[in-house]
Amino acid sequence: MLTVLTRAFRVPELRKKLLFTLAIIALFRLGQVLPSPGVDVVAVRSCVGSAKGGLFDMVQLLSGGAMLQLSVFALGVMPYITASIIMQLFAVLVPRLDALRKEGNRGQAKITQYTRYLTVGLALLNAGTIVTLARTGQLLPGCARPLLRDEGLLSVIVIVLTMVAGACVVMWLGEVITERGIGNGMSLLMFTQVVAVFPGYMSKIFLLTPVGAVVMTVSGLFLVAAVVFVEQAQRRVPVQYAKRMVGRRMYGGSSTYIPMKVNQAGIVPVIFTSSLLYLPTLAAPLLGDEAGAWVALNLTSGTHPLYMAVYVLLIAGFAYFYVSITFNPVEVADNMRRFGGFVPGIRPGRPTAEYLAYVLSRLTAPGAVYLGVLALLPLVAFAILKDPSTQQNFPFGGTSVLIMVGVGLDTVKQIEAQLQQRNYAGFLK
Repeated sequence: MLTVLTRAFRVPELRKKLLFTLAIIALFRLGQVLPSPGVDVVAVRSCVGSAKGGLFDMVQLLSGGAMLQLSVFALGVMPYITASIIMQLFAVLVPRLDALRKEGNRGQAKITQYTRYLTVGLALLNAGTIVTLARTGQLLPGCARPLLRDEGLLSVIVIVLTMVAGACVVMWLGEVITERGIGNGMSLLMFTQVVAVFPGYMSKIFLLTPVGAVVMTVSGLFLVAAVVFVEQAQRRVPVQYAKRMVGRRMYGGSSTYIPMKVNQAGIVPVIFTSSLLYLPTLAAPLLGDEAGAWVALNLTSGTHPLYMAVYVLLIAGFAYFYVSITFNPVEVADNMRRFGGFVPGIRPGRPTAEYLAYVLSRLTAPGAVYLGVLALLPLVAFAILKDPSTQQNFPFGGTSVLIMVGVGLDTVKQIEAQLQQRNYAGFLK
């Protein structure tokens, strides 16, 4: 990775893109630490420092420490990521969106516009919920001081609008990185959110328990290596193209393969499940005392066995569902037959589609188990590996490691692709 970055900085055009991307990331982090108007910064910092538990640490880890601090970019990239996942699901279920998806760039521009509108709606809902919880003292339970300086309606509206505007700016920053930077904008911002809190976690643990910090670092390195191994693993289905005559020339006769990853769904099932399971936390105050207490005990505590079971089952279900809508064996088989391709030993057409569906199902099963185990690691760590004396939690969550490794690998591949383009351009000149 360092070699790729060194080679990229030697190319003037890529160096400008990298420096531009770093500047946007710095601006993004500035917005995450900038408090919203009307928020008592001293009270928020004291209450966040005293808040302990799996849910608080997970929210802090995935939001870069911005959500519980009620900053301008408190919502981060989650509204846009959630809206993108919802639009991908609707593109298969809604015929109109499916037709737009097949229209090319024009249809994709329309879907992107709908995604932006949905992002604003989700940001408004999330910001209103967060400010309401902060106003009623339920965002950080146990905090003796009010988090808002003024709990009037006008002040609440200003804070909500500030967070919604911040979410829109974050969406724009991600698109700017994609267009003018090195690409993969929203994923890079999510990567920044996750990485930003690691130095604080590790410094606190090292000051309190140096031996524990060394053990956690070694465990984290082994976990990163395991995630890299699984993320790079793939099943290569061989494809042979028959020879055919077009005019006086012979075409075809080449061999290739269809790469089918073990984790075909990526991080999407974990993100969508986390967003879905966060709804009971938001709805618990509205269900009454008895029902709200049951929900708060069983469905909002990350260390409860029922929560863990529902978490893993939803991840597995969404993994199968997302893979089924993103990889269509029938369409792939039809495209292969149209260009004279076939899988050796399998007849073209329907038998090929059935074979690809069989292989995909066999790969999705271990991929879903891998995602479930990886997402369950921080919850188990919060429940078992917590130090009673320091109340410090295990910082290397499976979801955060998956985000860091996945985005890091994709970014390196994009930089390498751009380097190869420049090398080919120089060769042709």
